[in-house]
Amino acid sequence: MKPAKVIGNVTLSQAASAFKGARWLVMSPQGPDELTGKNASGVSHGWTPVVYDNLGAGVGEDILYVEGSEATQPFGFPIPLDAINVAILDQIYFKPQL
Repeated sequence: MKPAKVIGNVTLSQAASAFKGARWLVMSPQGPDELTGKNASGVSHGWTPVVYDNLGAGVGEDILYVEGSEATQPFGFPIPLDAINVAILDQIYFKPQL
């Protein structure tokens, strides 16, 4: 699992039938700079993936996500999915080891 901050939503006009009614979030992966406050914006300068969300996370919330084949595990059928939100975090405490 990896931490991220939700920074936006995605609205689809059409989707594969397996994704009817699905929610999609734009997220910013959180690394050491974001978790320690060195990057004050909290938004990483890298890529911003889109994740499937059935937990109801909103913009500004911290989440945990998984990628790859693990993202398809909640479904009982093959589905073309690469990333899924698996937790909404109440608090993150991170102290890097020196």
